[in-house]
Amino acid sequence: MPVALPKDEPKAINETSTVAIAKEHGVPTATGRFTLHVLEGKDAGTSFLLDGNSPTRAYLGKSEACEVRLTDHAISRRHASLDVRVDHVRFTDVGSTNGSFVNDVKVRECDLRGGELVRIGQTTFRLTREAPVAVTLSSETRFGDLHGASPEMRRIYPLCKTLASSTVPVLVEGETGTGKEVLARALHEQGSLAKAPFVVFDCASVPPSLIEAALFGHERGAFTGAEVMMPGVFEQADGGTLFLDEIGDLDLALQPKLLRALEQGEVRRIGSTTPIKVKVRVISSTRRNLEAEIQKRRFRDDLFYRLAAFRLELPPLRERTGDIAFLAQHFFRKLAGDQARVPHALVLQLEGSRFPGNVRELANSVAYRFALGEENPLAFERGRAPRPPEHASPTSSASDYLERAIALDMTLPQTRQVVVEELERRYLTRVVEKSEGNIGRAAVAAGVARRYFEILRARYR
Repeated sequence: MPVALPKDEPKAINETSTVAIAKEHGVPTATGRFTLHVLEGKDAGTSFLLDGNSPTRAYLGKSEACEVRLTDHAISRRHASLDVRVDHVRFTDVGSTNGSFVNDVKVRECDLRGGELVRIGQTTFRLTREAPVAVTLSSETRFGDLHGASPEMRRIYPLCKTLASSTVPVLVEGETGTGKEVLARALHEQGSLAKAPFVVFDCASVPPSLIEAALFGHERGAFTGAEVMMPGVFEQADGGTLFLDEIGDLDLALQPKLLRALEQGEVRRIGSTTPIKVKVRVISSTRRNLEAEIQKRRFRDDLFYRLAAFRLELPPLRERTGDIAFLAQHFFRKLAGDQARVPHALVLQLEGSRFPGNVRELANSVAYRFALGEENPLAFERGRAPRPPEHASPTSSASDYLERAIALDMTLPQTRQVVVEELERRYLTRVVEKSEGNIGRAAVAAGVARRYFEILRARYR
């Protein structure tokens, strides 16, 4: 995490050496270290030290939650991210209002190697490259059920252990499919609350009209259809952990009620006037940039600060060096047995993908190929794996397509798979057309959460 430094006094932090571990696993034995010097603007003269051993990338902006916090009103709350690599810093504008400029060129993402002039709002700063520091790397390849042998994952495991031993609220950030719920469950199971309840509430999958009752519960007769008393998830998680998945999707009108429950440690069921004391640890997750949502007045800043006592970001699979092969082997053995080895040709295919659905998509890809009979390495590597029929036109009849699929003489699981894929492809095309391209309405019409609908669409593009 960046440290604000007195002017002209940069100093090293966190130089614990685990060089032997790094060499053993073929990762760099040193990581970068840079000093960010503010040259112009309200914060001129301020310096921040960026150490590559930080477990997550740093954010720059005027929000209190940013590691590099500036006071320039012309920059966004969360303006850009700074990810320190071995010999450069990956600078990414995360959707700022006024943009970012490197050497007077507007950029969305670029690598800074030191010496460049970066301008955001009315602030100009320069990065200076310092002497590298020894890499700090865990020897573990998992934390609970969260697996990963990449340096990007190994550097967050020690922090995960620390967070598991506490009960502070944690906000887990990351793209869809990166394992946010898996991490939340691991934080619960590796800590002192392991034997207490772990309750999951998906803010994106419950209709807004039912969320309040689901969160806080309701009394019998509180509304039409409330035939019995029902405790909410806060009561169900009492004494344990409540995981609020996709908190960024929570309806704005309900956010003050959630904030009050968190601050007061009590809930009131719909239809009741009696408060109920609850004691829960809250872990939340989001795929959204909540700082941007706050700027757009779609998320309350006071709720954000309550939930994000500590933020932990899971990197996307495309940035996890070597983890596609590592995880493919892990998922393959879960299907084929502990002694099985994933076919090399399959690994090569998988490593050529960007996996927008991240670890979840990778797991599904391995399972799909296993279901098609590709657990036989020779059959796969010789190219004898069955191929699905060519994509049918929207006007071709279902019976025509079924006949073509059956004529391929595949096994029943293989035939079922290709038919289901074509069904999903046609259904998605039709429901999007009927919704005039409005993805939100299309997801509602399909009866699935929007994020799952978007995953399906990405699969068939």
